Amino acid sequence: MTDLQKQFYTVQKSAKKLNQLSEQQIKGTLDSLVELTLEHIDTIIEANQKDLAKLHVNDPKYDRLKLTKERIQGIIEEIKQVKSLENPLGRILEEKILENDLHLKKVAVPLGVIGIIYEARPNVTFDVFCIALKSGNGLILKGSTDAEYSNQAIMKLIHQALLSNDIPENAFLLLPSDRSATFSLLQAVGFVDLIIPRGSQKLIEYVRSNSKVPVIETGAGIVHIYFDKSGDLEKGKLILFNSKTRRPSVCNSLDCLIIHEKRLSDINELVKNLLNNEVRIFADEKSYKALDQHPLIQAANESHFGTEFLSLKMAIKTVASLDEALEHIDLYSSKHSEAIISEDSQSTEKFLNLVDAAAVYSNASTAFTDGNQFGMGAEIGISTQKLHARGPMSLRELTSYKWIIEGNGQIR
Repeated sequence: MTDLQKQFYTVQKSAKKLNQLSEQQIKGTLDSLVELTLEHIDTIIEANQKDLAKLHVNDPKYDRLKLTKERIQGIIEEIKQVKSLENPLGRILEEKILENDLHLKKVAVPLGVIGIIYEARPNVTFDVFCIALKSGNGLILKGSTDAEYSNQAIMKLIHQALLSNDIPENAFLLLPSDRSATFSLLQAVGFVDLIIPRGSQKLIEYVRSNSKVPVIETGAGIVHIYFDKSGDLEKGKLILFNSKTRRPSVCNSLDCLIIHEKRLSDINELVKNLLNNEVRIFADEKSYKALDQHPLIQAANESHFGTEFLSLKMAIKTVASLDEALEHIDLYSSKHSEAIISEDSQSTEKFLNLVDAAAVYSNASTAFTDGNQFGMGAEIGISTQKLHARGPMSLRELTSYKWIIEGNGQIR
């Protein structure tokens, strides 16, 4: 075995003990982590500042990387929420007695060891640890060099919380930030049960192409909002503004407004607040002609559609019908979050039924695609695929199941 494989084996061996933890141990560890985090907020921010110094402030990753006292307080609230949630392990998903009196139960169990590969998001270190611990899974974390100091500072607190509650710290490993560790993790067949990448489309494609371990894709969000011919203007203004500007660097932020051509007369009013907040707009030919001249507006080209901007930028596409809007979404969507603004119930129902995405909205901001907002606590990511889990992946999504069969001497 290589040195890394030995570490993977240690995680796997230690993780088997997590399924036997008492609820008191789990809650005690999360309480300890909250206390340690509050005690060491300044230490975390100091480490985070070292990471931020490596990036330009206009880099889209800068905002995702940045930790503040307010953001850390938000992380603490998510830890408390995970603590309060029902433990998913041991749930009986199905139960029946066969004609031969065999008693069958389908029971929720941990996945095993989960590898997380993520970019510039130190909050992920907190989030995935909490839900991995509560769902009985071991964890191998591979952060990027962008968040190296932040992740190390956070992992130190996690290991302290584990040790103080008699839980094997070796079940939770932070790998070195170099790329060779990433490749070793992707080849860890027999040690790791699942890989989840969180980051750019480029990262996700690399993991999917190179991993020998099963992968669940999360993170990349090319998000559209369709403003229908019956859309309410005031609702539209609020929803577009919130979806684009709340946190433009995250995966649920708006990338492309699709507008019905009969509503082009309202387009200047629709985007007024966006322009006032420095959103750069790439408009197709019809919308560009309808928009007033503005230094932040320019003509779009093909590259602007199907782009996850992760910044204060967005595209506009004009369509002649709902069907044309659906075709555009089908062509460019990453199957993360899509929305319609409409007062027509038939159009809304058709959109909700036909759009293929993990989260589909009517008359609401796409900013809600988040495990915490869905009442699931912290999340390990937003799955954009269809096997095993889709949408926010929290406690229940980090379990598999096994069949338990109880008999009394039956033979076949």
